Amino acid sequence: MLYRFREAQAAELGLGTRADRRPRMASACKSLRECERWRGEILREISRKVSKIQDAGLTDYEVRDLNDEINKIMREKRHWENQIVALGGANYRRNVAMLDDDGKEVPGTKGYKYFGRAKDLPGVRELFQSRKNEEEEENQVLAYYKKFMNQGPAYYGDLDEDDGKLLAYEHEAEDEDWEEAYINVREALGLPSDTPTPKVPRSNVVVTQTVPSDSSNPPPPSSKRKAESQEDVEMHSEGDEPKKAKAETKNTTGPEALRSTVDADASRIHAQAAAAYIPFLDVEHLLPPKLPSHDEMEGVLLALRKKALVEEYFGDAT
Repeated sequence: MLYRFREAQAAELGLGTRADRRPRMASACKSLRECERWRGEILREISRKVSKIQDAGLTDYEVRDLNDEINKIMREKRHWENQIVALGGANYRRNVAMLDDDGKEVPGTKGYKYFGRAKDLPGVRELFQSRKNEEEEENQVLAYYKKFMNQGPAYYGDLDEDDGKLLAYEHEAEDEDWEEAYINVREALGLPSDTPTPKVPRSNVVVTQTVPSDSSNPPPPSSKRKAESQEDVEMHSEGDEPKKAKAETKNTTGPEALRSTVDADASRIHAQAAAAYIPFLDVEHLLPPKLPSHDEMEGVLLALRKKALVEEYFGDAT
């Protein structure tokens, strides 16, 4: 009764009330100043308990209980910090990583945390040790594969053809395969054994015969002037029809036309060489198929369309 009387008397004098007790729910406090005050009290309580958990005279059960209490108070502190932010106060919820002496993040600092002697409890020590072993293994694997990272083009074989040794080796392998394949074909066709082996058709032969473009190798200025003068003379001496014929010859003798003629000649040479060993096939049978041009395809489609329209409006003429 004396305690209640002193408490009522202090409330009347404004010295202290039951409001000094920390509310159970942080959301019930609507004053930012009070929230800051209760948060400070919680921090002091956490500091006392963390200092107490370092005591070597505590049993394992007491250490576990203290660690549970600290985690419970930490959750309460987080509620008060959320309420402070909701009331427009400072943001204390910044996630600052806990680091050890080496500057690495301490495992077990997220979620349920272990403080002081709680890290040496049976079962917890093995947990930290396993995480440490996993980190060491990851570091070893990273160190092993780090030497294979950020390699240049030589590591991936992009520069193997610069010295020409690889191309020479590939040509030798192609010649051996060609010789073996020719022997099999000769035996299958029953040709005499003294038949000479044809050469391997290589693509670089065709490339060397192509005419370079005007942009890469422009003609000398003297020859250009001579050509222009000859064109002027021909323009004055000849009529319109020779001009058209000249333009057509220019178009047909361009680089693309020469390239197509060279490709056709090379394919015909290969077909003739193959037909020499296969008597029952002609050269025309071994040539690649000739595809119709764009104009020919347009003509065929136009004829089919005309035929369809005639049959639609006039019926079948037959």
